Amino acid sequence: MKIQLKKLIGATALVSLMAPFAHAQGVIKIGEINSYKAQPAFLEPYKKGMDLAIEEINAAGGVNGKKLELIIRDDNANPGEAVRAAEELFSREKVDVLTGSFLSHIGLALTDFAKQKKIFFLASEPLTDKIVWQNGNRYTYRLRTSTYMQVAMLVPDAVAMKKKRWAIVYPNYEYGQSAAASFKELLKAAQPDVEFVAEQAPPLGKVDSGSVVQAMADAKPDAIFNVLFGADLAKFVREGNTRGLFKGREVVSLLTGEPEYLDPLKEETPNGWVVTGYPWYGIQTPEHKAFYNAYNAKYKDYPRLGSVVGYSAIKSLAEGMKKAKSTETEKMIAAFKGLSVMTPFGPAVYRAQDNQSTMGVYVGRTKNDNGKGVMVDYRYLDGAKFQPSDAEVKKMRPAD
Repeated sequence: MKIQLKKLIGATALVSLMAPFAHAQGVIKIGEINSYKAQPAFLEPYKKGMDLAIEEINAAGGVNGKKLELIIRDDNANPGEAVRAAEELFSREKVDVLTGSFLSHIGLALTDFAKQKKIFFLASEPLTDKIVWQNGNRYTYRLRTSTYMQVAMLVPDAVAMKKKRWAIVYPNYEYGQSAAASFKELLKAAQPDVEFVAEQAPPLGKVDSGSVVQAMADAKPDAIFNVLFGADLAKFVREGNTRGLFKGREVVSLLTGEPEYLDPLKEETPNGWVVTGYPWYGIQTPEHKAFYNAYNAKYKDYPRLGSVVGYSAIKSLAEGMKKAKSTETEKMIAAFKGLSVMTPFGPAVYRAQDNQSTMGVYVGRTKNDNGKGVMVDYRYLDGAKFQPSDAEVKKMRPAD
């Protein structure tokens, strides 16, 4: 009896020891880090987009015979916490790849972590150009359209306005600084006589809208370039409407057409702003219809831009793994060079020269439609057409 009991205990212990190994062999672990508590408007739909993609991929048999598993950590909008979370995912959870980040300074911290640890990292959302240029490395790829690309898409409309005196407002951290710098550079190149008569840079999430709006009004600009988003945008719009800042002035605004930020404005939505965004209600392409129908069926809701980004990030990783026939870092790096992925916006390619995806953006104008903010007169712009030259990229990007 004792011998049988010992054998049973020994067998149980062996199964217990083997279980994690067997589990690890049967799944591909994707570590994801993001500012869920700090930026829920974008990241709650983003998480839903990721979950939908995981569900679709696993239902179709997974990748390379393995199911995908998503392991998520919140970075609390802090680069130090993001790196600590990445370390824990890398060393304790043994994730195969990393993805995520929303805020640009956190994206840069994880870009550096990927380089130090030699792990593949797909930056899904952070927009700063440094992720693929000045601070770029061979381990880091980026899905979302960068600040330079989005600004380059908006500048032709800004030039067509023929306004000389511009005021700029942006959140004072990496994304806002990057966007403002690109706008000034590209607009000046296209319209040499332009003047920037006011520049307001409030801290992220702490805009004093009264003083910002008053300072901009005092400068008497002909037009405004806005980079604020989320709660900062809502406060700026409300105060600007109250004080008449936008009356008779053109406004060019990054991200404002995204439903995450446009929907909450409701009856305060300004008319006629030129914006980048996501008019989900009017996109009739087959790939978007399929995405919309699947998302709506699962969540009984319409997708936001975050939904598209989260979904496309997971689909990108899956396609890369299939092409690599592996999750090994070097094989993933090779597979992503020139990788083509079908997104809800159509095909996107990860450029070999800088690891940047060509997924594009919709540009149009805002309209207050009976108390609801929508985009009108919009068009899709392919990200491949709004890039600096390869020679310029080579100068900016460190050698791999």
